[in-house]
Amino acid sequence: MIIGRLLPAQDSTARRDLGPANSITAREVSAAPRTDSGIDAAAWSGADSITNFRQRDPSEGAPGSERTVVKILHDHDALYVAVRAWDRDASRIKATQLRRDADLSSDDNVTILIDSFHDRRSAYLFQTNPNGARWDAQITTQETNQDWNGIWYVTTRRDSTGWTAIFRIPFRTLRFTSGAGAAFGFNVRRYVRRKNEEDLWRGWRRTEGLDQLLAEGELVGLGGVSRARDIELRPYALASAHQAPHDSALTPTGGAGVSGKAGVDAKLAVSPTLTADLTVNTDFAQVEVDSQVINLTRFPTFFPEKREFFLESSGIFEFGFNQKALLFYSRRIGLTDSGTVAPILAGARLYGRAGPWSLGFIDARTGGDENDNDAVVRVKHDLFDRSYVGAMATLRTGPNVQGTEVAAGVDADFPLVVGGQNIEPTVWVAGTRTPQAPGTQTAWRVATDFPNDLFDNFVGLARYDAGFAPTLGFVNRTDAWETYGHIDFMPRPHALGIRQLEFELPSWDIYANHNGSLLHARDWQNATIEWHPLGAVFESGDQFQIMIVRAMDAPTSPFPIARGVSIPAGRYWWTQTGAQFQTSLGRTFGGFGLFSTGTFYDGRSTETDGGLTWRSGGHLILGANLSRTDVTLPVGHFVAVQSAGRVEYAFTTQMDFLGFAQYETALERTDFDLRFHWAPVIGDDLYVVWNSGYTNDPLSSSRFPDGRALARPLTATFTIKYVQRIAP
Repeated sequence: MIIGRLLPAQDSTARRDLGPANSITAREVSAAPRTDSGIDAAAWSGADSITNFRQRDPSEGAPGSERTVVKILHDHDALYVAVRAWDRDASRIKATQLRRDADLSSDDNVTILIDSFHDRRSAYLFQTNPNGARWDAQITTQETNQDWNGIWYVTTRRDSTGWTAIFRIPFRTLRFTSGAGAAFGFNVRRYVRRKNEEDLWRGWRRTEGLDQLLAEGELVGLGGVSRARDIELRPYALASAHQAPHDSALTPTGGAGVSGKAGVDAKLAVSPTLTADLTVNTDFAQVEVDSQVINLTRFPTFFPEKREFFLESSGIFEFGFNQKALLFYSRRIGLTDSGTVAPILAGARLYGRAGPWSLGFIDARTGGDENDNDAVVRVKHDLFDRSYVGAMATLRTGPNVQGTEVAAGVDADFPLVVGGQNIEPTVWVAGTRTPQAPGTQTAWRVATDFPNDLFDNFVGLARYDAGFAPTLGFVNRTDAWETYGHIDFMPRPHALGIRQLEFELPSWDIYANHNGSLLHARDWQNATIEWHPLGAVFESGDQFQIMIVRAMDAPTSPFPIARGVSIPAGRYWWTQTGAQFQTSLGRTFGGFGLFSTGTFYDGRSTETDGGLTWRSGGHLILGANLSRTDVTLPVGHFVAVQSAGRVEYAFTTQMDFLGFAQYETALERTDFDLRFHWAPVIGDDLYVVWNSGYTNDPLSSSRFPDGRALARPLTATFTIKYVQRIAP
């Protein structure tokens, strides 16, 4: 299967900032301004303003093509940010999303960045579109966690000359140190969708951007602001009905019933910069199910974390390389490799900052078949402007563990700006001790990233011992050397409707035997080398790529690739060529497509992927995608198919319905996930969820779909859950 990167990377040639001073004052007011009023209301008349926005894309450093004005006030409880987005063609303003945490990149939008620690290392992002949809995220150590959810408010208005957004961000949502000289890092970005134009107050160079915190501005005038050591409780009650689960032969594997459950989550401000999360009888019934994928390899599939308890400040706990080798992978707590849930009886988290230290601690007690206690400790110490050195340790104990299972490591990250260009060397070393592998088994990696606009390059080297097995982590494979990287050349011709070209020369990911050499192909276990002879991003936002992939695999024993089809042990080389495209997210009717064909192991394969999305004016979004891989091998022929359909309907910004269906031939299942969510008050949540799964096994007497009889679900659960926020 071919996977290419369609999105352009960052950065370009730096130039001298011609803007004014990089600070703005938040004027204090005694009474909160009305958030449903315009920016011209009397309350805003004396507020300091930002008007100097410059383009990062398409014309670096040029004034924004549409005027943007930002004003800021604060009272004792909250920060108020008003953004007026003037538009000379207001009828073409794009606004299709209403749902909380929807991808607002399909729309015109504005984003507020607040670095409340003012350390240029972490920040909060608050984003909205002309419909008033809310999206937020948290930046921690150069990583953006889009799953963070804070308590904040925004109102928007549209008129014939543009649109206005007024944010209300309570200080209790932020973490900061108060004092006479208190100040926040601050920035604002506006995106004009129909022009694919990105305008920023600060950080408008292509080597910067909104998430480059060294370039942020400063928000002052906050000397009288403080944050109390408050506590927030979120008790929940849940009622659930489920039918008896069955296997594919329709044999019951459990009982049906109706059950109830209650629990509570608590958030405590231990200090203005440290937060503790506590949970008892934790439940994640509202979490969307994992998307099925076609995996035609002998290696495990990585699935992202979706459970809220583990998501806030999750960047603090990152150690290793995503989807390859992680010392901590939170899905190891309360979830099996197959996705089966083990109950979390209780858990605690502590995270935040203490001076130059970033601290993270997790302890969770699981029940059911796991019946374990899992603990994680993470520390980082600041170096220079953005660099750090750190350490992590994980520990699993319990009656099902033969002794203790320990993993620990140290790491360092050095994001630098040299000659106006970004360069980021990193290194980590880790070891594990488990009863299954006596002694200490180690792994390490050194890498350097060069993420810039004209050249985006990366190279890494790693080594994994055969017994390296972090119990609470994820490792793609062991007993190997690995080198991986890419060299991308991306000029900007701005001709023939082309904004940027992409030539990948090449990307590679090569594993060699632990006692072998990466320099000799005879020692390779597995390799993928990919070239992009031509790729382009158009001014319209549409993109395409042509790809050539050379791959090899050397399994030492047979492994199944499909039902009744296995790849024999041996050494295989194959080549595939293909092309892919993606339309602009700003199109009402958009899509993507991929086609590749060529040899595959000792046979041939052809892959066809495609998807379509239709976005209405803000309420209804429909989407469907299909992936089909046709494989012919000497040992057999099969067709792997994965398809999914999605319906989103947002009644308001606080009430929505999501329907998701997926079908996959390898698992021989069709699954449905229907979710209704209503937040009557921001912070309170009502969920109504229906999950069901059906077998597609052709040998089953109740397969889905079957026109002769109503298919019997393998699983079916109906859940109602209510969560109330109590903040004294």
